[in-house]
Amino acid sequence: MRTQYYTASSVDGFIATTDHSLRWLFQLGDVNDTGYPQFIAQVGALAMGSSTYEWMLRHVVRPGGKTGAPWPYAQPTWVFSSRALPRVDGADIRFVQGDVRPVHQLMREAAGDDKNIWLVGGGDLVGQFHDAGLLDEMIVQIGSVTLGAGRPLLPRQIAFPPLRLLSARAIGSGFAELRYEVPHGDR
Repeated sequence: MRTQYYTASSVDGFIATTDHSLRWLFQLGDVNDTGYPQFIAQVGALAMGSSTYEWMLRHVVRPGGKTGAPWPYAQPTWVFSSRALPRVDGADIRFVQGDVRPVHQLMREAAGDDKNIWLVGGGDLVGQFHDAGLLDEMIVQIGSVTLGAGRPLLPRQIAFPPLRLLSARAIGSGFAELRYEVPHGDR
């Protein structure tokens, strides 16, 4: 079991624009042409922050709208938020707040020994898992755009020791996938 941050980023290190837009990302290719289908098959539990959850509601689920879709994850999902947020009918969504450590333990139990935990985002939530020594791997699809500003990939310094590159591969003409192991040395 690994706790993984799987995401996309611009070349200059942003996962979304300042207004949370991902429009830059969707022009670069089809998610099914990336490693995502294999990745999600190995995920047993997910965590996301409230901004990511609200983005999913606005752009994917669209409750009450004619063009919405069902919640895309069969796995239990923990949403970290200090605010009350709307629920999605039929989805296994658990709203939590506070320290990530006890929630991570619940996620491990739900995922079982043979599945991974996916930290969907955002970067600050992933940083909290890192700070607690719970982040094992980062898989970043680097898109062939720059944004100049926006929501950072991971607003933490990880330098001593640095991330360990496990693999790098091109995905079409729009992405490079970088896979890093996160060291668990002194922080």
